Amino acid sequence: MSINEIGEFIGAFLILIGSIFSVISAIGIIRFPDVYTRAHAATKSSTLAVLLALLGAFLYIWFSDAFISVRVISGILFVFITAPVSGHLIIRAAYRSKVKLADSTIEDELKPVLEKED
Repeated sequence: MSINEIGEFIGAFLILIGSIFSVISAIGIIRFPDVYTRAHAATKSSTLAVLLALLGAFLYIWFSDAFISVRVISGILFVFITAPVSGHLIIRAAYRSKVKLADSTIEDELKPVLEKED
């Protein structure tokens, strides 16, 4: 096996792992009880899934075609920056709109912080 074949294999493996994380994220979105935990599943694991898939695509393209794709790198940076921030803003907007927490929630750590602001 040459170094290019090993690199292509690692890229394909990362794409496979990314797709597995994507399925786990989808299951979490379906199974979790409220908007807060669903948004957590949507942002954390799906961000990791997309990053792994894009990294795998980047490595595969790099080793198979000897080409460094700036578009894939910018896609990785864009997802890495925007997905967690948008998830945080959606959760914060839901909390400020008084969307009910799940019944299994034990502690609301944000309530005292927002009471100080008002």
